[in-house]
Amino acid sequence: MSMKIRLARGGSKKRPHYAIVATDSRMPRDGRFLEKLGTYNPMLPKDSEQRVQMNMERVTYWLGQGAQPTDRVARFLEAAGAATKTERSNPKKAQPGKKAQERAAAKAKKAAEASAE
Repeated sequence: MSMKIRLARGGSKKRPHYAIVATDSRMPRDGRFLEKLGTYNPMLPKDSEQRVQMNMERVTYWLGQGAQPTDRVARFLEAAGAATKTERSNPKKAQPGKKAQERAAAKAKKAAEASAE
């Protein structure tokens, strides 16, 4: 059984509140889970201690059992010091979108034609 440590959404519309849960990866996002490990409230300020709360003893237990944290939960664990920080590679992050690249190319072409005259 492949295990995940992930977020399960709760709260009302436009007022999200998440539970950090250990679950089988085949279960739905908000469906059945094995254990609730903590909470995440994105509505609180980033420096608030209540924003992310985890039972680190149980989290380390599930990690020892082979559970894989999702990207967001892995970031929480890195911030808590329970996991080593990994380098994320997103080479396209700083590049503009396709339309913006086309506009920039057209503008450069137009400028090159104007300077050649």
